[in-house]
Amino acid sequence: MKAKPGANSNMVDSQYYLPNEIGVAALDCTEAFRLLSPQEKMYAHYLSRAAWYGGLAVLLQTSPESANIFVLLQKIFRKQTPEQLEQVATSTGLSSEEYQVHYLFWKCLSHTNAHVTKRRSKSFIFSDILGIFGVCSCRLHFRAFQDEPTEMEALWDSCSCLLYSLEDRQKQLGLGKKGITTYFSGNCSLEDAELAQKFLDSKKLSAYNTRLFKRDKEGKACYEVRLASAVQKGQNYLVITNKFIFTFEGKEFTLKRGDYAPLMEKVSHYLQQAQAYAANENQRKMLEEYSRSFTFGSVDAHKEGSRYWIKDKGPIVESYIGFIESYRDPFGSRGEFEGFVAVVNKAMSERFAKLVSSAEVLLPELPWPREFEKDTFLKPDFTSLDVLTFAGSGIPAGINIPNYDDIRQSEGFKNVSLGNVLAVAYATQKEKLTFLEEEDKDLFIKWKGPSFEVQVGLHELLGHGSGKLFVQDDAGKFNFDQSKVTNPETGELVSSWYKGSETWDSKFSTIASSYEECRAECVGLYLCLNKEVLSIFGHEGQDAEDVVYVNWLSMVRAGLLGLEFYTPESKSWRQAHMQARFVILRVLLEAGEGLVGLEEVTGEDGKADARITLDRSKIHTVGKSAIHRFLCKLQVLKATADVEGGRALYDCYSTVDDSGAHNFIRLRETVLLRKDARKMFVQANTRVSGDGVELVEYEGSAAGLIRSFTERFQDDAEQLEADLLKLCKRDAPCFC
Repeated sequence: MKAKPGANSNMVDSQYYLPNEIGVAALDCTEAFRLLSPQEKMYAHYLSRAAWYGGLAVLLQTSPESANIFVLLQKIFRKQTPEQLEQVATSTGLSSEEYQVHYLFWKCLSHTNAHVTKRRSKSFIFSDILGIFGVCSCRLHFRAFQDEPTEMEALWDSCSCLLYSLEDRQKQLGLGKKGITTYFSGNCSLEDAELAQKFLDSKKLSAYNTRLFKRDKEGKACYEVRLASAVQKGQNYLVITNKFIFTFEGKEFTLKRGDYAPLMEKVSHYLQQAQAYAANENQRKMLEEYSRSFTFGSVDAHKEGSRYWIKDKGPIVESYIGFIESYRDPFGSRGEFEGFVAVVNKAMSERFAKLVSSAEVLLPELPWPREFEKDTFLKPDFTSLDVLTFAGSGIPAGINIPNYDDIRQSEGFKNVSLGNVLAVAYATQKEKLTFLEEEDKDLFIKWKGPSFEVQVGLHELLGHGSGKLFVQDDAGKFNFDQSKVTNPETGELVSSWYKGSETWDSKFSTIASSYEECRAECVGLYLCLNKEVLSIFGHEGQDAEDVVYVNWLSMVRAGLLGLEFYTPESKSWRQAHMQARFVILRVLLEAGEGLVGLEEVTGEDGKADARITLDRSKIHTVGKSAIHRFLCKLQVLKATADVEGGRALYDCYSTVDDSGAHNFIRLRETVLLRKDARKMFVQANTRVSGDGVELVEYEGSAAGLIRSFTERFQDDAEQLEADLLKLCKRDAPCFC
């Protein structure tokens, strides 16, 4: 049974249906936390508190009603448990099955508290949600509504219409009429975003912690650039100037601090608490700079903290926090808040350490000239971690950070693989494996985890960690010899590069995130063919060949599954990684010679289906050559800041249409028909008890997931909710 969207259900794209069966799993970190010292537990606790409060900023970075939904849910579930709510619902005439439909919807939204509470968020899980809770009146019997009927009904009214809206603009993220975003006011267009980026570049300011609001002043467009900070008034921390109002290209720009102020104040407070339990001077200085960043809205301070973070080699408790990934900014420059705290898995980390040691031997294997590789490979930390806390819009399998190009190019970075996430997220049931031949399924199940471990390692370390950007700094100095370095694609001297404060994100903007994920995925596919790499991960002989086969097969299948995240109406992609994998599928199909097969078939149930095949005998020849050519193009275009060429290439392979050998529009409908909901994670909480810290765990169920969130903010719930509603109400008119 599906949650029915209402009267026009037959007209609604199936991606907006919510399946009744959604997996919920506990993210286990019991043993990892137990082995920590009392000091390390305190350190992890305060970092976790900072991450969870900062993660609530995502509500204000997503859609106008997200914060209201979060508060509504918290109030309901603080008053009654899911079991008590079921009794109320069934007593009003709702059947148990109907309650499950409602309950699953609320469960999903509860999980998205600090993440995302709107289907149009287009994160992995929540782009599917379409609830029906509001069509019945059982909510009026909930204790929260009975105790505060006026307030709760007003709260419901403030978000219910937008929550269920399937108007084209409100179904996805986008600028202006193309979608919804709260990174920009509703009247901002792509041209406004481009102008604002030029302004920020001119002032050497990063867009990572900003939002842009456009208003009319005496018939002229004026712009307000908001910086996330606890401090709203007083001495300006921006190094460049004490001035707040500027004229740029005939437009007025105002810099204003204090965005998400109550949340940033909490983040800064808990980071300061954590300093007392830091293991070394690098950690103390790192936290000091992070706190300064969130207090004053300074990305420069965050970058300085990131430098200390890179120097903090091999910590037992690893963490990172800030405005990090720009995947969900429609322009591709603003970072979504995330924070994680994790504990090192020493056994698994040894494998990644061996990969790091082999990096300088493996880098020359990549298919671009030496001049296009970094002058020096700065060996990073690469550890496997068991996640204690991950606050943000989703939990990845691996991370390569920081994202600041200038630091990555000259000072280094870190890689982490999230081991307990991998263990849960990629457990696969045979009956739920779609689009594969029967003879491939057992092999896929056996080697999916190990192959993905190899792919993550290569993707993060040698994918995101490789490749040079050609730069001319403000003093006119080049980081390459422009009189000698030639473009391998044209045979001519390199004629374009990054200038001054230009960055990869600011230049490639809307395609930057997906393009870079595609480049990293291609590196993983290319280097997993190397026997030395496979040996590092313990794979030899036939096992090694099976790992390669399943890794490539998994990528091809992921490319097809990625069609779920494409919107035909706006011809846009909603998820960077999935777009990247579709692009790779197109590249491998284009290679021909029977390497990859993709066929539309009829399933045993009589409904549309598809079958993917991969000729393993041609992976090392046809497949390797195809990835070699494409990967070289990606790196050359990136290195030379060739936005026009890069966009033309990437847009070409990203195109989803019904012409050519494969009808991808029809295949998308099949993918939606056959899709399986992604798992959701239940994360533990920590709390100070006497002189120590205890881990509070929850069962891997909907009830456990809801409890984890209601207890996460229970100490100051009412004030926190009041702050969120105030912030939401203040900005609501800007998004109309």
